[in-house]
Amino acid sequence: MQEINNTKNFLILLIFTLIVLSTGLILKNTGYLTTSIFSAPIEVPVPDEILDLTENNDFNNNGITNQQDILEGAKNRIGITTSYNGEYFSGGYPPDDTGVCTDVIWRSFENAGYDLKNLLDTDIKNNIEDYPRIEDEPDPNIDFRRVPNLISFFEKFAQSLTITITPNDIENLQQWQGGDIVTYARNPATGLMHIGIVSDKRRRDGVPYLIHNYGHGTVEDNMLTLWPTEIIGHYRFPKTNNQ
Repeated sequence: MQEINNTKNFLILLIFTLIVLSTGLILKNTGYLTTSIFSAPIEVPVPDEILDLTENNDFNNNGITNQQDILEGAKNRIGITTSYNGEYFSGGYPPDDTGVCTDVIWRSFENAGYDLKNLLDTDIKNNIEDYPRIEDEPDPNIDFRRVPNLISFFEKFAQSLTITITPNDIENLQQWQGGDIVTYARNPATGLMHIGIVSDKRRRDGVPYLIHNYGHGTVEDNMLTLWPTEIIGHYRFPKTNNQ
């Protein structure tokens, strides 16, 4: 009887362990688990000690830096923009509760006082040759919602930063700050490029989360380095005076 009980207890413990491990792997892969037995050892100071090297610009004079305004604008979309819709909208702007990855960007910039649509439309009008996806006449109803157009704009008017992310490397991670913009290469399976805002939330190894919309509304998750295509751009808006 004792042997039966021991075997039974062993099986229960084994099943419980497998459940815990399976749950942990699922959470890890979906980005919801970043502090666990699956996390890399901490070899750098905690995330709060990663210095913020962003410039002290304050375009809308609200006492908060552009960088923080843009970050806050992105976070404010979480729970508001809850669906994904890439349709063409007359006037350009989609309803508040929907949009695509590019809509996270102009909405975040709006919080810092920037009318990104107007800035982009004006530059397209004056420099159409700089925007390779523009065919014939500009279309203000959709141009600002196209990733290639945003890339062209940020290449001209934002700081271009490293596209390399090195976990546990303080010097590298200091270059990745909340409010930065990151772009990804075209996905061969979908034909789509991607764009998002870097979060101030970080994993234990210092790598930031990403605020973006890829089908479920605006979310903040552990996809900065897990997105299926490579990072091709990393920007901080606007350029500094010495650039």
